[in-house]
Amino acid sequence: MSAVQTPYGPVLLLKEGTSETKGHDAIRNNIQAAKIITDIIKSSLGPRGMDKMLVDSMGDVTITNDGATMLKQLDVQHPAGKILVEIAKATDNEVGDGTTSAVVLAGALLEQAEKLLDKGIHPSQIVDGYNYASTLALEQLGKLQIKIQATDREWLLKLAKTSMRSKLISEDSEELAAVVVDAVMQVATKSGTAYKVDIDNVGTIKKQGASIAETTLIKGLIIDKEVVHGGMPKSIKDAKIALLNSPLEIEKTEISAEIRISDPTKMKAFLDEESHMLKEMVDKLSKVGANVIMCQKGIDDLAQHYLAKAGMLAVRRVKESDLTRLAKATGGRIITNLDDLSPADLGYAGIVEERKIEDDKWVFVEKCKEPKAVSILIRGGSQRVVDEAERSLHDAIMVVKDAIEKPSVVAGGGAPEQELSIRIKEESKKRAGREQLAASAFADAMESIPLMLAQNAGMDPLDTQVELRAQHAKGSIWAGVDVYNNRIFDMEKLDVFEPLSVKEQIIKAATEAAIMILRIDDVIASKGMKMPPPGAGGAPGGYGGMPGGMGGMPGME
Repeated sequence: MSAVQTPYGPVLLLKEGTSETKGHDAIRNNIQAAKIITDIIKSSLGPRGMDKMLVDSMGDVTITNDGATMLKQLDVQHPAGKILVEIAKATDNEVGDGTTSAVVLAGALLEQAEKLLDKGIHPSQIVDGYNYASTLALEQLGKLQIKIQATDREWLLKLAKTSMRSKLISEDSEELAAVVVDAVMQVATKSGTAYKVDIDNVGTIKKQGASIAETTLIKGLIIDKEVVHGGMPKSIKDAKIALLNSPLEIEKTEISAEIRISDPTKMKAFLDEESHMLKEMVDKLSKVGANVIMCQKGIDDLAQHYLAKAGMLAVRRVKESDLTRLAKATGGRIITNLDDLSPADLGYAGIVEERKIEDDKWVFVEKCKEPKAVSILIRGGSQRVVDEAERSLHDAIMVVKDAIEKPSVVAGGGAPEQELSIRIKEESKKRAGREQLAASAFADAMESIPLMLAQNAGMDPLDTQVELRAQHAKGSIWAGVDVYNNRIFDMEKLDVFEPLSVKEQIIKAATEAAIMILRIDDVIASKGMKMPPPGAGGAPGGYGGMPGGMGGMPGME
């Protein structure tokens, strides 16, 4: 709609070819697009959720049930659909887990809102009701929380195992949970009475060719480089490690210069001086007691020869991030000028060794004293299995981090959502006006999490809903869906727990996304962007001509 008709004639307001969808048509269209996104990923929720196979334009295949990964891989074209992609990314970055739950809840909130719109309730009233219910949900969640000790290993193991149960690596969750918890606890630093965890200090390196059970924690680092010279030792015990940010080479001058040599003896003296300078560098390293050299820059061939003669192990072109982590792991200091090197600057590791993993040679820096940076070597039968294992371990690492930084948990299995649903309904009865209906609809949407868990496990959703409500009415606040035994059971007795911060983030992110979509009453698309017809609701022929508002992944629902 590029021109607006007025009593004084048409007024050209927007560029020719611009289209517009207004009012309820715009809201419904956006709701439909969001529901389609939800339909794609909701079958992946929980331990019995299904995986998705995503094929990109290059033919590369990703097999995953991680909500954030799915939405990142899909080329979502619909603007409202992109909002859900953003909340999945934000949830993944903030707390690492619960991305699928956040999107499922957002979709359920919009589905409930659509029913209220059909009854003639204004979007602003729905938004007010949702805001009230969301605040109430977070307040009640705080009352449900179980306080734990930040360094209680048993609790952290329960959280890591719960996170892994819905992943590809669920069969090995017992062993892998111990790897994850030990890794995160190792790098946690105390700040006053609280703890902080920088997960960049937990490095992961993956290699196919062995079973997932062979995934191990290295109390140190794995450098994906090989020893620079064949004559060097491949293994050094009680390693004193020099971390260099400067090259072991003769530096070239910054200005162009040439040296004219007329006498052959002067040529020899010139070369001898270069050799002497390189030997002095190696002697300096040897004098301070270094027997392992980790260099971010290059190492001259002649310097390599002298290092090998001195019995030192050297690695060159080490990534800056790896060098920083090595400093944290070994207690060494990164040196930019070799003249400043002293014995106090050297890092320590029990063993530094080159090992062959499949076709690659990597250097392992192990047995560090109280390392503040560690590595996890992830193994798996194939590249796709290893990739998914890495994503799963990342979620588990984030969950343990969340619990250490904010040591409060709630049970899983949809139990807190069901309890919150009941409490919100009770409290909302005190609310006057149409916001009460919106708050009640919010409560119904909360039930979508346990019902979807049940549905994905092959249970009857209606029977599940009735029994869950009955159990919670009797005061069993942790009654949830036991997907392995197809029953309603006390999740606390099954040791199924999730960090409080994850649940809070799910509620906040889903509510914000739903409110943002509900507040849009006018969609104006410039020329070149295909607009769906009013009421089409993101069906085939949606934004960008993609089926159902999605980017060319047919048959995913």
